[in-house]
Amino acid sequence: MKILKTILLFAIVQGTAISCQGQTVTMDEVGGPCEGCEAIYEFKDKVLQATDTLPGFLSNEPKMVISGTVYLKDGKTPASDVIIYIYHANRKGIYELKGNESGWVKRHGYNRGWVKTGKNGKYTFYTFRPASYPEGTEPEHIHITIKEPKLKEYYLDEFFFKDDPQLTMDLINKLPKRGGSGIVVPQNREGRLYVHRDIILGMNIPNYK
Repeated sequence: MKILKTILLFAIVQGTAISCQGQTVTMDEVGGPCEGCEAIYEFKDKVLQATDTLPGFLSNEPKMVISGTVYLKDGKTPASDVIIYIYHANRKGIYELKGNESGWVKRHGYNRGWVKTGKNGKYTFYTFRPASYPEGTEPEHIHITIKEPKLKEYYLDEFFFKDDPQLTMDLINKLPKRGGSGIVVPQNREGRLYVHRDIILGMNIPNYK
């Protein structure tokens, strides 16, 4: 997969456009190529609110509450009507399925959720802390995609946990900080983990105007 991504990025640098997962990505497209980002539209007829609860919240430990504020590029003005999509592995490090899935849930698993910010830019997800992959090759993480009004969807740095021993300084130094830092510090309060992450739209996002 890493080799494929490298090839795709090289092709974009060398040419004006490339077909990626059936989509044409141009050099000036916001965020560049984004495999699976179209999953942000799979909420179907669900009415999005500023808060969402992922399917595994009640049945898994440790429970976790993710919250923050989305800001415009100035880093001060709250951004409204921004859709945020997250997904992550289960407590065994697997993207869990129920069977008969269609669309991107076959890759992302069913532990996923969507929110849409209000005028204050705030968002909250109720979920649980994922485990690292069974091979132990990656730190624990949560994937995140953003959809601003009138802009193409794009991905941000994953949520990583500062207390994860697999999160090395080498990896931290390589992170592009898309939307700001995704490294969060879990705080244990009354048996739940709370993490906070503010997002700045466009920060370190290629071709963002």
